Amino acid sequence: MLNVQNINVYYGNIHAIKDVSFSVETGEIVSLIGANGAGKSTILKTVSGLLRTKTGDVSFEGKSIKSVAPHKIVSRGIAHVPEGRRVFLQMSVEENLEMGAFTAQRSTIEGSLENVYERFPRLKERRRQVAGTLSGGEQQMLAMGRGLMSRPKLMMLDEPSMGLAPILVEQIFEIIQELNKTGTTILLVEQNAQMALSIATRGYVLETGKIVLAAAADELLVNDDVRKAYLGG
Repeated sequence: MLNVQNINVYYGNIHAIKDVSFSVETGEIVSLIGANGAGKSTILKTVSGLLRTKTGDVSFEGKSIKSVAPHKIVSRGIAHVPEGRRVFLQMSVEENLEMGAFTAQRSTIEGSLENVYERFPRLKERRRQVAGTLSGGEQQMLAMGRGLMSRPKLMMLDEPSMGLAPILVEQIFEIIQELNKTGTTILLVEQNAQMALSIATRGYVLETGKIVLAAAADELLVNDDVRKAYLGG
């Protein structure tokens, strides 16, 4: 489904991503784990067209998207839920969701809203509420709901558990699993490696811009190096 081959991404003179290759197959949950600053968010931004690679290619469903504009990448079926939620704080919950459908045909918006409200009943209760007054967990649900409004085939989630209480982290991860069961492929970036690997099919470990390990998620959970570096054991 998604194929990333030999990408090199720079911030000015800083070589942030170094010859990274990975893939995500239809129906999978794939986790990218690594310390803060390893380059995980940079990879997602490169896939969604917000940053450009100097080399290699990014392809989705067999077609290169390396030079495609970000809004057209959304139209092709990729949604990016960014780190830090990035909701429009002055707008209502429903207005935020409608922003997620800016590439969609108007006739589909009502159905997409109903779908989101079915998955996130709390958002339906607060549909008229200003997004800035929501709790952190509710804002994360709103960011995910906004991503779903474009009806993506692949959803990329950047640190969805950041800053949330443990009980809310569990809720968010249950929702990610539900989305996957109902047909959305997931690429998940997380510092919470334990949670990310516990729901993933496969995982990649990123260190200072390079992939240093790739394996089935259950293998990574018992790998000594991974346990010492990311799982507190």
